[in-house]
Amino acid sequence: MTSDPGTSSDPFSLFAAWMAEAEASEPNDPNAMALATAGPAGPSVRMVLLKGISEGGFVFYTNAESRKGGDLAESETAALLFHWKTLRRQIRISGPVAPVSEDESDAYFATRPRGSQIGAWASQQSRPLSGRDELTKRTAMFTEKFAGRDVPRPDHWFGWRVIPDQFEYWIDRDSRMHERYLFTASDGGWTRGQLYP
Repeated sequence: MTSDPGTSSDPFSLFAAWMAEAEASEPNDPNAMALATAGPAGPSVRMVLLKGISEGGFVFYTNAESRKGGDLAESETAALLFHWKTLRRQIRISGPVAPVSEDESDAYFATRPRGSQIGAWASQQSRPLSGRDELTKRTAMFTEKFAGRDVPRPDHWFGWRVIPDQFEYWIDRDSRMHERYLFTASDGGWTRGQLYP
């Protein structure tokens, strides 16, 4: 599996090679990625965690009632950016999005720490909060509600899959003469090109 975008013909294999190197070198969250969406309030970007690659797409999980959830449902597109400072590399990914299956969301939710499961119920993500006490009370309420039993996945909390139609691999070089390789989906395969820095 090559890590050279100049010779690779498969952007998914290349991603796996770069991610393996990032996991060996990055001190915190090598799977962190910026997620960009657009909706009625305009563009928005935030950091989320990649939780898997399946069915040809990059999967993350969120509250569907959050701003990003609303943006994804409306535009059905997104962009991702991985930046690994120690490796001096970036990967940009963009394409359509679709919710993952309920079974896939249930399976991942079951692996989360119990506190994170309770948090998925307690947090009304992206909505105004009167103060930390309000969140503490909601957390206590759901902790009591699910005491002594498994915490079910809320209907509003599930995964999204970004299905790439473009990848851009970026390598930092001296004098800002960076290397940029663009992979574009075409006819069931990928076309590779190079971009000026």
